[in-house]
Amino acid sequence: MGSKLLQSLALTATLGATIAMSVLGGVAPATGAEGHGATAITCTNPISGATFQIEIDYDRNTVDANPARFSDSQIRWKASADGGNYTLDRKTGNLTVVMASSTGGSFLYDRCKLDN
Repeated sequence: MGSKLLQSLALTATLGATIAMSVLGGVAPATGAEGHGATAITCTNPISGATFQIEIDYDRNTVDANPARFSDSQIRWKASADGGNYTLDRKTGNLTVVMASSTGGSFLYDRCKLDN
């Protein structure tokens, strides 16, 4: 991919996270481990270096207030703010974002710091 396209994709991911955070009014503080409330996780876009947080609420099965599916290996959700399909690998912290579009869409790859 060209560097302008990569910069555009990085900006799109950062903008999507910013919009999601604005809609939610911020991230609630961590309250405990899995099954015991919500926790904020910091993620980084490896291309731009931009960081953002996602809130995982294990009691409500949500990520950033979006319904999520939890398994031993992944957490998956669709963000209402940007329409992206997100998959967080619970072992590695790799976050994959799939953005659909009429031109074929795009894949964004971020890295999240898990407390495991």
